[in-house]
Amino acid sequence: MAGVNGRPLVIPALQQWTGGTGEFRLGGGSRVVSRDAPEQARRFAAELGVPYGDAGGDIVLALTQSGRGLESYRLEITPERVLVEAPGPAGLFYGTRSLLQILGEDGRAPVGVAEDWPNYPVRGYMLDVGRRFVTPAMIHRLIGLMGTFKLNELQLHLNDNEIKPPDGDWSRAVSAFRLRSDAFPGLAAAESYSRADWDGFEEAAAVHAVTIVPEIDAPAHARAFIAYEPSVGHDGGDSDHLDLANPAATKLVKEVFEEFVPWFRGPAAHFGADEYYQSKELWRRFFNEMAAHLRSLGKQPRAWGGFTRLSPTGDTTGFDPDVVINSWNNGFYGPEGAEGDAYPLINSNDDLLYIVPEADYYHGQGLDGAWLHEHWEPHVFAGGQSLAPDDPRLLGAMPALWNDLVHATYGEERMYELIEDTVGVLAQKMWSASTSGLPYAEFRGRAARALRVTTARPVPLQGFEPRTSAS
Repeated sequence: MAGVNGRPLVIPALQQWTGGTGEFRLGGGSRVVSRDAPEQARRFAAELGVPYGDAGGDIVLALTQSGRGLESYRLEITPERVLVEAPGPAGLFYGTRSLLQILGEDGRAPVGVAEDWPNYPVRGYMLDVGRRFVTPAMIHRLIGLMGTFKLNELQLHLNDNEIKPPDGDWSRAVSAFRLRSDAFPGLAAAESYSRADWDGFEEAAAVHAVTIVPEIDAPAHARAFIAYEPSVGHDGGDSDHLDLANPAATKLVKEVFEEFVPWFRGPAAHFGADEYYQSKELWRRFFNEMAAHLRSLGKQPRAWGGFTRLSPTGDTTGFDPDVVINSWNNGFYGPEGAEGDAYPLINSNDDLLYIVPEADYYHGQGLDGAWLHEHWEPHVFAGGQSLAPDDPRLLGAMPALWNDLVHATYGEERMYELIEDTVGVLAQKMWSASTSGLPYAEFRGRAARALRVTTARPVPLQGFEPRTSAS
């Protein structure tokens, strides 16, 4: 039909669009209204620069019983009004992100109906703040960036150490634990997060429909624990490995989780469990104890995949089955190693999705956005070990920025730049596993525009609650 409006350009792209004719124009008399989600509506009105009202507005936010999950939404645009409806607050938020992009700088939106939903429940990013501190302001900024592109999980890697100590002396190694509590005096680094800081992260995440996944990493990468209590360290404390033959080591990690789990509002907590070489049997025992302990604290346990290389049998025999696994390296536990297993998987493949700023490995200058745009989807792993696109175990993907080079001179602004550079294309693939239909150069320009027009003012919002399950 002549004159029917084409699909608006949104990042990530709208799943379905039915075009009409004509356009909606945001005007001086426009108002945002909602009986169901007044706080969200107030915030959205502030972003648009229009008033909020109880009735009679031309932009309406409404909760509905229909939809494809709590993150789905529907936009109905007529010349007279825009209806944003969704089954839950997260979907409403995503609908407003798309509407902001559609309205752009001129306040015009084509008449039509959009139906949109994510194909993957996990659309994340991981940031290593253990090796290099990131200010609370930068965490807030990153959460806002993720919300703009409908990413929904931020994993914060809260403790770590340099990979090799100076002259082999672990007592001189840079290490840090980033949560500060009077219950563990001396454990936290000087640059660390207080309970008030963490509450601020959780509140900002709620505003942007993001769930924080805290990671406290053990029994390797554990130099901060050993510096705090040398008796729990392997090799008499000259190590970054806990001595799992000493029950006090696992006990300390459990106690740390007990102290900080009340801070964490999301459903999951990550206990690391990667690259431990003291004993395969002790590693299996630690894995199982920590998984059970986190469930006893009300959290779904997560861990880095390591079964292929670290388990006594080279597979998952004897391991707690109720753990969500980040598959980060094919040799440690990739799609071939996971064949026949039932563990829910998150694609964090190092060859494709790791950034180590300024390194000569793992994308030191940022991910290959053009390659990701043309070839990558969440089921794609390196080395030809991809899963089937519809594999029910695959929850989604989580790229990661690791600060391995603890003595390098870059700062948090560089980290943000490296993440921002390809976050749009990653979001596109994690939302629908499809391309945008644009050449990559044009796509990058559209992503920059999307970020510009959806930059939210810091208006408080209540109402979004973290998801209650991994799926």
